[in-house]
Amino acid sequence: MITTETIWIVTGFLGQGLFFGRWIVQWLASERSASSKVPVSFWYLSLVGGLITLAYAIYRKDPVFIAGQSIGAVVYVRNLMLIYRPKHTDPAKSDQG
Repeated sequence: MITTETIWIVTGFLGQGLFFGRWIVQWLASERSASSKVPVSFWYLSLVGGLITLAYAIYRKDPVFIAGQSIGAVVYVRNLMLIYRPKHTDPAKSDQG
């Protein structure tokens, strides 16, 4: 029989696994380009892994873990917002086109 505790432990490991996976993604992207790269998937893995881990921390009622994961989620969302915000065009260039 699967208990609630077992489900939460699996959930915690899933979150940590996704969170760890972001480093593998970043490392492989950097190796491919022979320079340091942070691909968009890094931020998605950070966000999803962090939110799952946050849910686990809330279940465990761990204020240190909750604070760390909450702040991280804000950073990950902000990075994705910066990546996807519309690019401003140079008005001087658009007048010449």
